[in-house]
Amino acid sequence: MNDSQQTMIQRLRRQERNAQEQALMEYGSKVFATISRVVSRQEDAEEVYQDVFVKAFRHIGTFDATKASFQSWLCKIAYNESLNFIRDHKQPVVYIDDSNLLMKDVQELDLDHLFQQQDEQTIQAVEQALAQLNAKEQSLVYMYYFDDLSLKEIAYIMDMQPSTVGSSLHRIRQKLYRIIMEQRSSTL
Repeated sequence: MNDSQQTMIQRLRRQERNAQEQALMEYGSKVFATISRVVSRQEDAEEVYQDVFVKAFRHIGTFDATKASFQSWLCKIAYNESLNFIRDHKQPVVYIDDSNLLMKDVQELDLDHLFQQQDEQTIQAVEQALAQLNAKEQSLVYMYYFDDLSLKEIAYIMDMQPSTVGSSLHRIRQKLYRIIMEQRSSTL
């Protein structure tokens, strides 16, 4: 943590309004992105966003820079508040039954390669496949591929072990491959 972040944390602990505004400016877009990946309605995401910062400012004393960065700590609060919102409001979550999927028979989707492609058909196929994942799976993919978070940071945010994050990403890539292959075969 650099000196300006340490200073901001100290000022937040003193509940200085300017420090709160600075935190909102610096981390607000990242927090909102984390929320909106789980909470789909804009109005609901804005409500959760407010709750996240109120909670963060109230509990700033629990922030421990030895465990995570301030951004990761905020994203963890955002992720958990988003899940709580969905649970409390009984929002539907779509799950795909992949229990009968034999992992040895399914290739793994190279998401790094697909995300670098620019053709509209590929982008659309990936977006449609991602939409079929549940909120936790989508969050994992977005944190890793779009937010460039490390396995350790994702593990902290999602209360998982880094090895579990890695194996979950592997399973999700296989699931996405299967979804995309099913999409392609149904359009032929």
